[in-house]
Amino acid sequence: MPARALQPGAPHPAEVLRHMENEARVWAVRLQLPRLAARVTLRWHARLRTTAGLARLDCALILLNPRLLAFPGELTRTFLHELAHLVAHARNPRRMIDPHGPEWREACRDLGLPGEKRCHTLPLAAPRRVERKYFYHCPSCLREVARVRPFRRAEACLACCKTQAGGRYERRFRFVHGRAPLNGNTLQQPELFRL
Repeated sequence: MPARALQPGAPHPAEVLRHMENEARVWAVRLQLPRLAARVTLRWHARLRTTAGLARLDCALILLNPRLLAFPGELTRTFLHELAHLVAHARNPRRMIDPHGPEWREACRDLGLPGEKRCHTLPLAAPRRVERKYFYHCPSCLREVARVRPFRRAEACLACCKTQAGGRYERRFRFVHGRAPLNGNTLQQPELFRL
């Protein structure tokens, strides 16, 4: 955020960030996570459009949307929400955990955010409409999948794999590039079976 856009008497965004980074270190030490305390860093990330914040687990980095400066209470809440992701990961370093699962909810409670929600309702920016221009279809049931990006690996129709292959991946139900010969149903992302 440019300095000229700051309100008189408001702290500079870099100062706000430094203060929150120190708070993160204090919380990590208080929760007996010294390695997290030594690694945690915060950055403003102007390319976040609708996302309030993002936690990078690999490098203990919290990215925050600079538009949050207009919502001081939500800035603190978002900071603690993202810090809870890092705390949950630091407590379970060798496990794959659900991003908003019980470990994260426990970390939120420890940080003073009981009952924290997964998503925010802030009026940050209108979501972009992304055109889905890659179409695939199941050769068996002719259901379609509309995608923004092409598949990177073998994907199969989950419904057909469940009903005709006992829930196992079956190569004959792999999606074929292009629209279905007849206008089939469009599948949602959770209905894909990945190899």
